[in-house]
Amino acid sequence: MAVAEIVGGLKLGQTVPDFEPLETYEPTKGDFGKFSLKDQLANKRWTILFFYPADFTFV
Repeated sequence: MAVAEIVGGLKLGQTVPDFEPLETYEPTKGDFGKFSLKDQLANKRWTILFFYPADFTFV
């Protein structure tokens, strides 16, 4: 499923489909790590997903 299909079809409060772990920067550790939605849900953590263009260019 393409990202555009996922994003275009979601509304506030809906469950996000699972996805591959993402590589992230962990400022508290000063190193890179992985983010997994499955792990967040298993630990009953609230999660906000925010997507943006890499350079904030308006297309």
